[in-house]
Amino acid sequence: MNDTAEAAVLGRVLAGRHPPVTSAKGVLGHTMGAAGAIEAALTVLAIQHQLVPPTANFTRPGPDTRDLDVVAGAARPHRIELAVSNSFGFGGQNTALAFRSAT
Repeated sequence: MNDTAEAAVLGRVLAGRHPPVTSAKGVLGHTMGAAGAIEAALTVLAIQHQLVPPTANFTRPGPDTRDLDVVAGAARPHRIELAVSNSFGFGGQNTALAFRSAT
């Protein structure tokens, strides 16, 4: 249910813009309290390498991801100047971190 809600929010916030979207949860599983830190580190690495990692096990868009550019299959080169890492946790522990390229 949370993935569906998160996708719906992203679709509304992005409204017509289609930046690449990815998730590491399919590779890492649910790492509980470490999830936000791991996702933040992966976001910084994506900016550093200008490469969006794929979303593991994502095969085809469903109704909740139809309007999102979900990266699947293989990493995608992409010019990344700004990236956002969203973390939605149990009990309403939520955060969003924005990272900008230093160059």
